[in-house]
Amino acid sequence: MNILIADDESIIRTGIRRTLEQSMPDCGIHLAASADEAARVLSEHPIDIVLTDILMPGMDGLEFMRLSRRSYPGIKWIVISAHSEFAYAQKAVQLGAKDYLLKPIGKKRLLELVRELAAELAEERSALKEGEMLRKSQKYLREAMFQRLASGQDVGQLDVAALMDRYPAFHLVLVRLEAGLRDAGLEHFVVDNVLSELLERSGDGFVVSYDRHTLIGVAAVETEEALSSLLANVRGYLGRYLRLPFQVASSGRIREIRQVPETVQRLYRSMTAAPGEPGQAPLRIKGGSDNKAIEVALQYISAHYREESLSLERIAAVVYLNPVYFSQLFKQKTGQGFKDYLIGLRLEDARQLLRESDLKLGEIAERIGYQDMRHFTQVFRKRFNMTPTEYRQEKKNTAPGISNT
Repeated sequence: MNILIADDESIIRTGIRRTLEQSMPDCGIHLAASADEAARVLSEHPIDIVLTDILMPGMDGLEFMRLSRRSYPGIKWIVISAHSEFAYAQKAVQLGAKDYLLKPIGKKRLLELVRELAAELAEERSALKEGEMLRKSQKYLREAMFQRLASGQDVGQLDVAALMDRYPAFHLVLVRLEAGLRDAGLEHFVVDNVLSELLERSGDGFVVSYDRHTLIGVAAVETEEALSSLLANVRGYLGRYLRLPFQVASSGRIREIRQVPETVQRLYRSMTAAPGEPGQAPLRIKGGSDNKAIEVALQYISAHYREESLSLERIAAVVYLNPVYFSQLFKQKTGQGFKDYLIGLRLEDARQLLRESDLKLGEIAERIGYQDMRHFTQVFRKRFNMTPTEYRQEKKNTAPGISNT
């Protein structure tokens, strides 16, 4: 059995791992400090149980759980949190979590839950019907075949006619992530799950991965109005979830399978055209309105504020704005300058770590984006009129962890 522990606090991750390894040595334990890392683990390993914190950098644990259920319906979930708010617990249960555990986590209850879930998994797998396994295999073959078609490759002996019988007419919807050279693991995961869910709501269809930054949705919608509604929803949901700029483009109605390779290439070229060239995708997200630009910028800052190299120039480039104009717009929309906003995020993070962990000041400084501990101390003192050490002593909180109860 494979278990994933997703929590941005290393003391929690290692504490849970140690507890599980001592009592269940045959389990494979995987760790992730963010939803991005967790999505990568899910794509690389057959995970059975996920323990996820709610508050993590980037996407929170509950949203990650919601989006993961479509691709990994057999996974069992346990939600952990330092917050006892009823709304969190209620949403976790609604999403299918087995339980909602508060930090510090009791060893006894943790092990009870994991063993209960292991028993449930064994029972469900033994009851899995042959027909369900066949349907899953057919879905995999269909998507693999369409991926080869879209790339202009030979499909060999795969039955294209069966695909056309199921989808006699369809539109293609391409979503491309503008990730540069970086890995877009979490964003790719988000697009796959969001687009799949919207296609199901709109009628029928499926999603295939074209390359590491591009996905193709096959949309079997009945009318142009339905397609327009689908595209609007795609832009809206992805604009909410993604930390990267993206493009969306769609084809006309396709009735011949041989049209697929050329159509995909045309849409792909329209997305990768240089700015100003004919054929550029009309639905490119450039932060079109000022509000959208700041929304994307805030999402990006939330995901990257712990990085020392984060700068106003870097974020302005993400939302395709001149740095001087972006600086003015950011202050107008948020009421704070970029530097003050960034310091605020970092110092709130630092205060939580000072209250809830036993990390050294140098470790905390590095974790929130300051390589120089003295500089961190100066910034903290200026903002709160006390040093980090004085703040920690005033709060007198012990670090969260695994209790012996």
